[in-house]
Amino acid sequence: MAAISLKNLVKTYPDGHRAVKDVSLDIADGEFMILVGPSGSGKSTLLRMIVGLEDITSGDLLIGGQRVNDKAPRDRNLTMVFQNYALYPHLSVFENIAFPLRLKHTPDEQVKRQVTAAADIVDLREHLHRRPGELSGGQRQRVAMGRAIVRKSDAFLFDEPLSNLDATLRGQMRSEILRIQRRLGTTTVYVTHDQAEALALGDRVAVLRKGELQQVAGPRELYEHPANLFVAGFIGSPPMNFLPAEVHGDELRMPFLLCPVPDGMAGHVTDGQILIVGIRPESFSDAALLDERERDRGTTFDVDVDVTEWLGDERYAVIPYEASADISEHLADPEQLRSEQLRTQLAASLDPGSRVRDGERITLWLDPSRILLFDPRTGRRLNTRITGAWPADVRAPRHSGTTLSDGSAGRG
Repeated sequence: MAAISLKNLVKTYPDGHRAVKDVSLDIADGEFMILVGPSGSGKSTLLRMIVGLEDITSGDLLIGGQRVNDKAPRDRNLTMVFQNYALYPHLSVFENIAFPLRLKHTPDEQVKRQVTAAADIVDLREHLHRRPGELSGGQRQRVAMGRAIVRKSDAFLFDEPLSNLDATLRGQMRSEILRIQRRLGTTTVYVTHDQAEALALGDRVAVLRKGELQQVAGPRELYEHPANLFVAGFIGSPPMNFLPAEVHGDELRMPFLLCPVPDGMAGHVTDGQILIVGIRPESFSDAALLDERERDRGTTFDVDVDVTEWLGDERYAVIPYEASADISEHLADPEQLRSEQLRTQLAASLDPGSRVRDGERITLWLDPSRILLFDPRTGRRLNTRITGAWPADVRAPRHSGTTLSDGSAGRG
């Protein structure tokens, strides 16, 4: 295993398009790092630069402390797992896993030991005689992972490996990948466009937009303390609500309520200033379900519910509202938010016990301490706190020191 350091990496194509713009990122030995972002954010390009499939225009890439910019992919001792599995259909599962060992002319007995050990890790021992066409999508992805394991690489690189699987199988494979990574302790860089997948898997998550790094943090830190509008809107499902607000003394005037300026922000905003307020759907509650003490800790307001969505353990109310101006009119860069996030409607997560129906009026409760404030000119979050490179909530890399049958040991 090895640490990976990206120092001011830039990728510019011959037509002048800059796919990666001055990205610096340190990935610890044994860490599970997620690269997440929408299409065109540069995450796959960055991964291909690490493995050596894309040339680096400028900057330095270090693996295990050594600069590898000019090294060929085969000399970087990295293993890449693709979304299309890249298996040989005419070979058995055993031979697909063994393929890297065959290229090195590894003795047959050692090949058998290592393939069997890898098959045990990915739960494929009983399928070693079968061919890829006889396996499910999840099993084929595990074959690709088994092949990566026998190479004993310094790091695993995953390029959207679960994109071809259905929702149920994706959830199962997420757990499998995390279990295997924890057991082996191998440094892992994982690319996905799925923010739920990113939060579920990563020790830390690096969010990219248009080739630029927006924020690097642990999953909880990223969700609760996004650095800017883009991260706040990209992370979370349903996404964060965004509303224009005007400062009036010590209050924020929003389309449907007055809310106190969050603690500690009174001296940092000015009367008449326009801000963007971000509110997570779960920051709301049906006031009818709260006792008087809880209601007094927040702000209540009446709204008309358009439609409700029942999801079993959750219920969402969609509430349209009128605004004097569209949010995008206040933003220097409207593309920070997706088009649906610019709509004048609010999503509120309600307790399943709420009896509100479509078209009814409801009294909602909001905890003012949980609202986020953003500067529409820069998109930056205003009421933020300073954190270190490794936030307290980060899941530190955990390794069990797994010993493979050929005597090599996984370590952290």
